[in-house]
Amino acid sequence: MVTPVGDDDGAPREISTAAPFMIGLTIFVLVVIAIWLLNFFGDDTPPPDQQVARAAVGQNDALQRQSYADFRDYTCAGQHGTEQDVLAAQRDSVGKHGERYVDDVTDVAIDGDRATAKVVYHFDNAADDKKTVEMRFVREGDGWKVCSQGPR
Repeated sequence: MVTPVGDDDGAPREISTAAPFMIGLTIFVLVVIAIWLLNFFGDDTPPPDQQVARAAVGQNDALQRQSYADFRDYTCAGQHGTEQDVLAAQRDSVGKHGERYVDDVTDVAIDGDRATAKVVYHFDNAADDKKTVEMRFVREGDGWKVCSQGPR
């Protein structure tokens, strides 16, 4: 649509009402491109302390789901045990205390391919009884693995 507008000398001229729309569209496209570039070239790898915390939570989640394959993914090779023993110990623990939950992971200290962290747990049957356990972690392959047992 074109709207006639008067000039300083009184002669009419036409301006496009599409101009503000085109300017807005251009700005929108530039913002979308900038976001895409940041996502494409940005580093999505979480810092090592978050990777350690994810290992603690991931291992605990695997135990709750009784998924031995996932348990192995988050546990160092020296702590794998056998599927039968790991799942039997988990069922026994749940029977005695209820499910175990990770409340917090703090004081992560990384030294090369080894790390320690304080992991705060609680069980369903005693939600207010928090247990803080110093846990060990190792970097194996491409990720951090839990290398000590939490409370049972």
